[in-house]
Amino acid sequence: MTKQSLILLYGGRSAERDVSVLSAESVMRAVNYDKFSVKTYFITKSGQFIKTQEFTSQPGQDEKLMTNDTVNLSQQVKPSDIYEEGAVVFPVLHGPMGEDGSVQGFLEVLGMAYVGTNVLSSSVAMDKIVTKQVLATVGIPQVAYVVFLEGDEIEAKVAEVEANLTYPVFVKPANMGSSVGISKADNQADLRAAITLALKYDNRILIEQGVDAREIEVGLLGNSDVKTTEAGEVVKDVAFYDYQAKYIDNKITMEIPAKIDTQVMEQMRAYAAQAFRAIGGCGLSRCDFFLTTDGKIYLNELNTMPGFTQWSMYPLLWENMGLAYSDLIERLVQLAQEMFDKRESHLL
Repeated sequence: MTKQSLILLYGGRSAERDVSVLSAESVMRAVNYDKFSVKTYFITKSGQFIKTQEFTSQPGQDEKLMTNDTVNLSQQVKPSDIYEEGAVVFPVLHGPMGEDGSVQGFLEVLGMAYVGTNVLSSSVAMDKIVTKQVLATVGIPQVAYVVFLEGDEIEAKVAEVEANLTYPVFVKPANMGSSVGISKADNQADLRAAITLALKYDNRILIEQGVDAREIEVGLLGNSDVKTTEAGEVVKDVAFYDYQAKYIDNKITMEIPAKIDTQVMEQMRAYAAQAFRAIGGCGLSRCDFFLTTDGKIYLNELNTMPGFTQWSMYPLLWENMGLAYSDLIERLVQLAQEMFDKRESHLL
């Protein structure tokens, strides 16, 4: 049987590049090598494409992919050199220049099938401000917020925050994930410092009302026929679930399924599917909710390329539904091919 080529794009230019490497290494070990061969390409932090390992059988646990610390620029290729007829690309890329529609557009220009959401839904979901605006049109509940755009007068914006929100508030770059650049502000001084930090990552900033809430997540899988998982909960050992706690200190555990009321879980699953359709989603996403102490549900964000290690929330949510990690990868490839064929059929 001829194997299909699965091309892993990993690394990338965003601050989430290290998470991408971990996800790609997990995928390369879990692929069903009876059906697929794997080729890997590393995108450096400055944007070069580097041809790295190829696998026709499962690599050992000690096999590591190239990183920015071990990069070999003699293996650099033109971005278009990744093209291979009939291959499917798995862009295991998180954050800007990977999850925001830019790589998706590049792959569509190349004429390649790829795992995940399309150009529009990727870009919409990546921008937290636009996501809120789109989801508001279909009535999905969200926490109160204020938008800060680079060039806004900071004192006027501080006054707007204090008039419409109450401390604590959370300050987030609009186009960043994995908690990068996010700060909690308990007062004016914190707010100014948080805005300054967020501006290092983006010129569009979301300032959200802090809520006393549990963090509940739902997995999504499918194209026109969207399926959802039971919800899982992020159980934190720290007050604020930032990048350091999430990926460096491992200060979290996950409870799957979450111990929440059945009606609440069903409502979250319905909101997740509704939100996915509203942004034109396909392939996969993880939908993150807040569940407040007084029982209110707020949709926090849609993550169109969630962390994809075997111990990440998204694969574990599907494992709880009976879909093993390796089978999940295979299903995503099928969905990618289905969407590619549909896009091509629309080019009349």
